[in-house]
Amino acid sequence: MGKTTACSYTPLLLLLLLLCWAQRSDHGRPSCDRCDPQLSCDCSHSGFTCVPVVTDLALTLDLSFNNITEVTERDLTGHRRLKALSLHGNRLAVIHPLGFDSLWSLETLDLSNNQLTALNHKWFRKLGALQKLNLLNNPYRSLASPSGFQGLVSLRRLLFGGPALEEIKRADLLGVTELEELAINANNLIRYESGALADMWPLGRVTLSLHRPFLTNKSLASAILADVSYPNTPMVLEDLNMNQKGSELPLKEAAKRRIRSLTFRNLTSSDEALIDFLKVMDGVPLSFFSCEGATLTGEGRLEPASKTDYKAIDEFFIRDLVVLDVYKFVSLLQLWFLLHYPRKVSVIKSQVFVMPCLTSHLLVNLQYLDLSDNLLTDMTLKETLCKGDSPLKDVRVLNFSGNALKSLSLMSHLVEKLPKLTHLDVSRNIFSSMPQSCSWPHTLRHLNISRAKLSAVTQCLPTTLEVLDLSNNDLKSFPLFLPALRELHLSGNKFLSLPSGWLFPNLQTLAIQSNTLNMFGQSDLQSYRRLQGLQAGQNKFVCSCGFVHFLQSVLGGGGGVQITDREESYICDSPLSLQGEPVSQVNLSIVQCHQVLVVSVSCGVALCVALLVWFLLWRFHAFWYLSMIWAWLKAKRSSQRRRQRDGEATEALLRFDAFVSYSERDAGWVENYLVPELERPRENRQDPMNSPQPLTLCLHKRDFVPGHWILDNIMSSIEQSRRTIFVLSENFVQSDWCRYELDFSHFWLFDGNAGEEAAILILLEPLSKDDIPKRFCKLRKLMSSTTYLEWPQEEERCGEFWESLHKALRVQGQDDG
Repeated sequence: MGKTTACSYTPLLLLLLLLCWAQRSDHGRPSCDRCDPQLSCDCSHSGFTCVPVVTDLALTLDLSFNNITEVTERDLTGHRRLKALSLHGNRLAVIHPLGFDSLWSLETLDLSNNQLTALNHKWFRKLGALQKLNLLNNPYRSLASPSGFQGLVSLRRLLFGGPALEEIKRADLLGVTELEELAINANNLIRYESGALADMWPLGRVTLSLHRPFLTNKSLASAILADVSYPNTPMVLEDLNMNQKGSELPLKEAAKRRIRSLTFRNLTSSDEALIDFLKVMDGVPLSFFSCEGATLTGEGRLEPASKTDYKAIDEFFIRDLVVLDVYKFVSLLQLWFLLHYPRKVSVIKSQVFVMPCLTSHLLVNLQYLDLSDNLLTDMTLKETLCKGDSPLKDVRVLNFSGNALKSLSLMSHLVEKLPKLTHLDVSRNIFSSMPQSCSWPHTLRHLNISRAKLSAVTQCLPTTLEVLDLSNNDLKSFPLFLPALRELHLSGNKFLSLPSGWLFPNLQTLAIQSNTLNMFGQSDLQSYRRLQGLQAGQNKFVCSCGFVHFLQSVLGGGGGVQITDREESYICDSPLSLQGEPVSQVNLSIVQCHQVLVVSVSCGVALCVALLVWFLLWRFHAFWYLSMIWAWLKAKRSSQRRRQRDGEATEALLRFDAFVSYSERDAGWVENYLVPELERPRENRQDPMNSPQPLTLCLHKRDFVPGHWILDNIMSSIEQSRRTIFVLSENFVQSDWCRYELDFSHFWLFDGNAGEEAAILILLEPLSKDDIPKRFCKLRKLMSSTTYLEWPQEEERCGEFWESLHKALRVQGQDDG
């Protein structure tokens, strides 16, 4: 038995193993679903050790900064729509020759900062649409793939090399032409075949890292510069140390080819090297010179180069300049021969605390001055701008952002006499207040006071402004009228609502992100007569029906105003049920959107239903029945308590033969006819043996106990009587007293245990069933099903009536016995 069972399970186990193996082979890779609506998937910094599974619809895929070591043949299969792939910063060492074959639409491929020891030309053979290829900082020693890039007919940006690159051959780059950008990390290059880079023409921006060649192999560096230097090709040289004599010699090749743009990055230089450089570039039509991340080891004494010609220079750009011995460094007056010509000067993040007024006088052609992220104060700025009498009469743009300026009043005074100033940037300073009035040049159009500490705006702001940036302050309102303003940036403040549009009749763009706005509507935007673009995301929106409907309409292209920031930045903050939901995806029901109407209709319907129910209850005497039931229950309970108190038996003793129910208006007939006849009957002369026996009747006028509640008396009388005689008449059914008191007893008598045979009906006058109110349903039913006695109008028939009544009482009495 056991063997048979094991054999029967064997195929099942094999099937399960096959399924598990298939699942592992197809779905063993992790997945990444961090894709935005634009099909851009950001899977960076996620710790992946292999290429994760991503939707085939992805257009960009960022896998940077993971621990991926290999790209297999199947990892990227199906991604025919992918346009950008980044594997930057992984541990990639192996790529299958067919790994990228399915990426027919790929335009950007980043394989930088990995562990690729060799390049394989087969990786790129199917990438005909590739425009940018980044192979920087991998440990390959050479490109070692003859014609490896020849199939990349669309390639426009090529970046390669790294610390291990030792040689570049002519065959390595065959087919690579018309590059817009070329970057080569060749700091440790040993061998270079002249002309290897010469065929890349036209050539756009060139970035070369040539640290070792400039130090030890100047001929190699010169050969490279000779191949890539063109007049209109901006050149960037990185990681140079020009402290040695002759380190500037390779630059002669660039000077021969009359380059116009030169940038140094991560440069270390002495005074002598700078002088030699200036002499090498003498007469070259260099219009742009930039130095980013430079360290000066000298004292800035550059006077020996004063005879050089730099009339073509148009812009100096210096960032992150470090002077080792700043206290010995002379002023820029030593560069007087250079300062006469440039129109644009930028000295950024270089610990500049003052530019002397004498230096300002040298900048006679200056139109753009950027001294941002330095150490300027109000006092030193006065020196730079010559105490408000600055010679910079042609300057149009001033940027003093990121310093330690405190006074807007002083700032306005210092620039007041600059007749051509149009742009002023004093952002990221420490302005805490704004004076009530200021004097600005009438030409000022753009003003940036963002990232300060302003809590209010005043008339200090010039009315000539077209662009105003007050973002990231502490503003809560904006009451100022600016008729010429076209752009207003108020993001990062504390606005609760949009500023009034009538203050800005020409405003076209409004940015008010990251404030405390709850909502805005069509009426708010209608006051802006020319508004075209609005950025209001990242606020605390209350997603009411009106706001949601309006914003969804605007996001859909309606309303005449275009939302220019991302839809995802419009998030509901309340109500709690919608918190965190994008406004564009909120769907509110009619009940939520028209609560007042729904409540009103509901209340109206409820009122109508209540009135209808009340009418039906009244029409069918439900209230009367309820009151009778309640009264009966009270009387019943009172009777039970009384018996318990008096020690009576559970069942009451029968003291009366009949309880007589009648109207007070019919009391004469009851007292003169009924009582004498039943309690003192005359002897029957014809048959003395059958003469009626005297009966004991219960009359409310005579037998109710004084001082007791009338319902208690009724209850007690009914319980102590064998029968009930109803004396019916018009008076009976019309009497209010009967209706509320006695008819109550009648109603409950018929619902009790006595049964219908316990009632005797006497009609004093002709009375049909329809004459009895419908609430006496039991009585009406009884008249339909039970024979009743009618009081005769003829006197000779009275004997017959009494005889029938005695007989009825006697028969029922015998039955009881």
